[in-house]
Amino acid sequence: MKKRSSARIATLGFPQLSHPTLHGEAAVRAMIDHLNFQLDFILPARPDLILFPEACDRFSTHTIPERLAYYRERGDRIRDMLSSVAAANRCHIAYSAARQAPDGTWRNTTELIGRDGTTMAEYHKNHCVVTEISDGGIRCGEAPVVCETDFGRVGFVICFDLNFQELREKYRMLRPDLILFSSMYHGGLMQNFWAYDLNAYFAASVCGMEAGIVNPVGCDVARSSNYSPYLATDINLDFEVAHLDFNWTKLQAARKKYGREIEIFDGGKTGVVMLSSNHPERTALDVCREFEIELWRDYYQRSLAARANHTAKDAP
Repeated sequence: MKKRSSARIATLGFPQLSHPTLHGEAAVRAMIDHLNFQLDFILPARPDLILFPEACDRFSTHTIPERLAYYRERGDRIRDMLSSVAAANRCHIAYSAARQAPDGTWRNTTELIGRDGTTMAEYHKNHCVVTEISDGGIRCGEAPVVCETDFGRVGFVICFDLNFQELREKYRMLRPDLILFSSMYHGGLMQNFWAYDLNAYFAASVCGMEAGIVNPVGCDVARSSNYSPYLATDINLDFEVAHLDFNWTKLQAARKKYGREIEIFDGGKTGVVMLSSNHPERTALDVCREFEIELWRDYYQRSLAARANHTAKDAP
């Protein structure tokens, strides 16, 4: 039987807590209350994964010296609280925050906490804003990170990372099913482009802005509203992406044979569609192989090879 492929993803878009006079222990207690308040909106939906925004436990009103003092007081207490929530609700939590490494240096990190409350992966922001480095003392991460979960392969990006093609190309080699984006800026069309370019779902949790999920052909699945800075929605991570070229009749044959057991999503204009399987044992890849449906990544490479071969023949 194939692994579980359906997952309910929750993302939060609440703003940072603002309180210029809260410091020390009182600030930590206030932050724990604040994050628990946000969790109350989405825990009833029983999500498989909850995504927090970048620097979710930072006060917007702290100066950098005050922030560092607060971080020292906080330690791992926020992380430990979220670990307890993850274990109690049997869900994953992606906690994004400034964290101190054992050598005393700082990273801007997203930590994926598993259903049992233990750490599954840590991703350090690869492309920090220059002032994060110069003023905040944050060190850049050096590599992409993917993590296998019970519903798919998950990758991570944080805020300014979204601007860098180099990181996206590294992720393309790792083929994640879902990218988790914690951020202080929205990214706009770059969210949709990352999803399309990587053929992966893209879940965004943006501080004080819209939270959302994009599908692997670059189309919006769900967005939060001005009234509700959060969402929880189901996605099917058993999918494959194919170009319509040479696949029209094959896709139609698959539709006719399997009916509701598969879904073929066409967002229009790009010529690229997503085939998903709803069958408990038959995967989307099984269907593509049965009908010899060429996947988009393979067609892309075949097109490059055809061009290279033609160019070589024309060379003097």
